[in-house]
Amino acid sequence: MRPRSLIPAVIAGSMAVAAPAHADAALEYAVKAAYLTKFIPFITWPDAPAFSICVLGNDPFAGKLEQAASGARSGDHAVTVRHVTAPDPTCQIEFLGVNDAGAEAALEALRGKPVVTVTDSDIKARGVIGFVIVDNHVRFDIDDAAAAQDGLSVSSKLLGLARTVKQRGQP
Repeated sequence: MRPRSLIPAVIAGSMAVAAPAHADAALEYAVKAAYLTKFIPFITWPDAPAFSICVLGNDPFAGKLEQAASGARSGDHAVTVRHVTAPDPTCQIEFLGVNDAGAEAALEALRGKPVVTVTDSDIKARGVIGFVIVDNHVRFDIDDAAAAQDGLSVSSKLLGLARTVKQRGQP
């Protein structure tokens, strides 16, 4: 399936996953897991022999990420979920389930590597994508400048769905 044909499905899916997060952590992380897999067709990575979404540190997804990734593909590659204990530059997406200090260290270790770093809503340090909670809904911000520095290209369609975008060339 071509990425262009996925646009209506992803937009519809993003509306569905923007359901209220409220105090229900299980729903919040199910929504975040769905977003992580929905991002894939709208980001271009340098060629990789496999495709992994990695979770660094605590795994708040309780199996929802594996469920969301089941059957997902990036080109010819099946999407796998891995749990890592240190920043891993072989991951294409790395969710930082760590505290602020751990997130800052991981972001520094992965800077310049083609890894989409994703920070959780309670982390001050921000990755290429940062989840935020707005009016009890899960949203995300994108740092397109950081993506470019890491050799990644983010589709204008995904940038258009973000709450805020730090454009290339902005300080």
